[in-house]
Amino acid sequence: MKRIVVIGANSFQNPLILKAKEMGYETHVFAWKDGSVGERTADVFYPVSIVEKDTILEQCRRICPDAVVSIGSDLAMLTVNYVAKELGLPCNSMECTRISTNKYEMRKAFQAAGLAVPHFGEAVWDTRAESFRNFSLPVIVKPTDRSGSRGITKLERWEDFPQAAAFAVENSFEKKAIVEEYLTGEEYSCECISFQGRHYFLALTKKYTTGAPHFIETGHLEPSGLSSAQAEKVKVEVFRALDALKVENGASHTEFRLGERDEIKIIEVGARMGGDCIGSDLVKLSTGFDYVRMVIDTACGKEPNLKPDGKPRTAGIRFVFREQDLEPLERLKRELPESICFVSEMEEIRPGAVTDSSARFGYYIAAFDSAEQAKEYLAL
Repeated sequence: MKRIVVIGANSFQNPLILKAKEMGYETHVFAWKDGSVGERTADVFYPVSIVEKDTILEQCRRICPDAVVSIGSDLAMLTVNYVAKELGLPCNSMECTRISTNKYEMRKAFQAAGLAVPHFGEAVWDTRAESFRNFSLPVIVKPTDRSGSRGITKLERWEDFPQAAAFAVENSFEKKAIVEEYLTGEEYSCECISFQGRHYFLALTKKYTTGAPHFIETGHLEPSGLSSAQAEKVKVEVFRALDALKVENGASHTEFRLGERDEIKIIEVGARMGGDCIGSDLVKLSTGFDYVRMVIDTACGKEPNLKPDGKPRTAGIRFVFREQDLEPLERLKRELPESICFVSEMEEIRPGAVTDSSARFGYYIAAFDSAEQAKEYLAL
């Protein structure tokens, strides 16, 4: 029996579990027991937190998996690469893992490789604003080691620095923040797969956010709308960034802004699949590439299959922050029900601000014949 270990069990990990089972793997899933869907879809579920690396490794020595995988989580990748390395399975190095899961170390790696970076610095709870007075406002203050829009603030006045720094540090595992000059331009991401040091471009994603101060994603759209010439420029810079981070195997998700003169400004790189269903759903719907299968194949030491399967469409995801965000979904149900691909379980929509991606109340995914139709029906 082929076996695969999946780190994480929430709804964003479930497509990985289901794909592995479809491919004939017995799935062994590790996660904190909280009722997540992966607890039910896994062949074998282990109620172990994803950060308990050595406990998971001990279990994996008995399981003898063909691969250790996860999608869409920086925190999970720390365990994935540690366990896979100890088992002698394909993975990225621990040095890659260190610099690709810490935004401050990532900026230093980009700078050393000659990539354009904004002014940046590190802060702890008692760092004073005077340390960054040579920076041009606005600046972004965010945790060095978190994703999902947690702890991010766009700072317009130095008087507000103590609150912004405290917010970022409180959300950081290592209790540190990165402060960097704000990058302007439309925001996108680039989805790639790497195998034995060679990078392959898969898709570009247009990102929609709440904007300042916290930049929480409200939706994503593929294709991105960028031209083929722009896409080629993106690929060059993204591949340079992946090399700077020593990414050799598996998925990657690079967030960047496109300037007025088409200059590529890389925000950060995740050496894992993009979350928010970008990699697990939108790439397949918009390109025909089976990205989740590629993640499993590369983790097993197999070259990814880069042949598209299916007719590419315009695919989008819309997140629910308030009752009004359900109105496009109701319109879709009435007018284009065949476009709806998935509707998540919806939490009770409560009053108050959503402060990070984990606090959104649900989401829905749909595919269309054109970008115009997608933007209209998803209200992006």
